[in-house]
Amino acid sequence: MGRFNVILAVSLALTLCLVPYTSLAQLSPNHYANICPNVQSIVRSAVQKKFQQTFVTIPATLRLFFHDCFVQGCDGSVLVASSGGNQAEKDNADNLSLAGDGFDTVIKAKAALDAVPQCRNKVSCADILALAARDVVNLAGGPSYTVELGRFDGLVSRSSDVNGRLPQPGFNLNQLNALFASNGLTQTDMIALSGAHTLGFSHCNRFSNRIQNPIDPTLNKQYAAQLQQQCPRNVDPRIAINMDPTTPRQFDNVYYQNLQQGKGLFTSDQILFTDTRSRATVNSFASSGNVFNANFITAMTKLGRVGVKTARNGKIRTDCSVL
Repeated sequence: MGRFNVILAVSLALTLCLVPYTSLAQLSPNHYANICPNVQSIVRSAVQKKFQQTFVTIPATLRLFFHDCFVQGCDGSVLVASSGGNQAEKDNADNLSLAGDGFDTVIKAKAALDAVPQCRNKVSCADILALAARDVVNLAGGPSYTVELGRFDGLVSRSSDVNGRLPQPGFNLNQLNALFASNGLTQTDMIALSGAHTLGFSHCNRFSNRIQNPIDPTLNKQYAAQLQQQCPRNVDPRIAINMDPTTPRQFDNVYYQNLQQGKGLFTSDQILFTDTRSRATVNSFASSGNVFNANFITAMTKLGRVGVKTARNGKIRTDCSVL
């Protein structure tokens, strides 16, 4: 019996040793302190340079992070290019609208890190994207926040994995809540992350059903008329309009104020106000930018923990677009 207890104790000790390795304990703001100590400033500098070239850098990078994390976790798999017989995530129909500037931001930041010998091929593409997402929010006037680091890059990227994993413009509150809950996120997290729609743009076909007869009754009539002018029938599919008609280049809480006025672009935006279960949170965020920012930071931190890979089921990619 004594021998059994010793074996059991050793087995338990080994198990406990492995827990941090396979759990979120691997994530830490200081993960690269001894590996690539200047990782944050290097990435931020690269993101700033890219931003100076085009504002699209901001919404494109933020959206890329979200699309990455909701499919197989935050593992950089959305960055992978299709090759051979494999169609990657980025070529799924739901990802074709991801702007190239988001991908380019990660590529530029990776190149900047690789130019520093100590950092070369030491920082995961998943972590670069997480840092860049934080930096673009801050560059647009939003809050800065601490990013947990230590993710490894995923070993697979399949288009088929995207299906059913991303929210759609026509979703109702139950559908939104179910999808976010499957990633460990609450309704409040979902509403806070929806605030990212204060930046960026959408193609007309994503909401055209709301502005054609009959016009969606939850849509502000003047706003509907404006959208009809910008997106007439048979409009060029490349035409895109701002998600936030009021302050489209500023990360702020005006998105929620727009919802109060019936100016949510998607059904999935406006439902946050029209459904009484979520309206109080919208009103809270609309009345206080600080409250929104605090909840956004919490939600982004939780989002960044979704499906984190370790050295066991991931790697550090030398090229973010190649598995």
